[in-house]
Amino acid sequence: MIDDRQMMVTENAARRIRELQAQDEFKGMFLRIAVSGGGCSGFQYGFSFDDQRNDDDREFAAHGVAVVVDDTSLDLLNGAAVDYVQEMVGSAFRITNPNATSSCGCGSSFAI
Repeated sequence: MIDDRQMMVTENAARRIRELQAQDEFKGMFLRIAVSGGGCSGFQYGFSFDDQRNDDDREFAAHGVAVVVDDTSLDLLNGAAVDYVQEMVGSAFRITNPNATSSCGCGSSFAI
């Protein structure tokens, strides 16, 4: 069976991932993105650095970095893009998710 689910990583996100990986605490790790229940819209995005891959993980490589998403989260993130945005009020990884029917004002939670 061919798995054609995809996730995009922007150059800005890759640059920030590399900057974080240069720090001792994140050396040799990859960015893991997961979706969990909660947040003000029903689901919320989670970002962490990890050095262990699970059997149900799918890796997306772009611009020299790897991002890992578990199979269940990928069902909700298929076609999404992870970006890193810097604004006056702060900076953060941000997901643009074509599957979301709505999201909260801060962009960290969404509904399907």
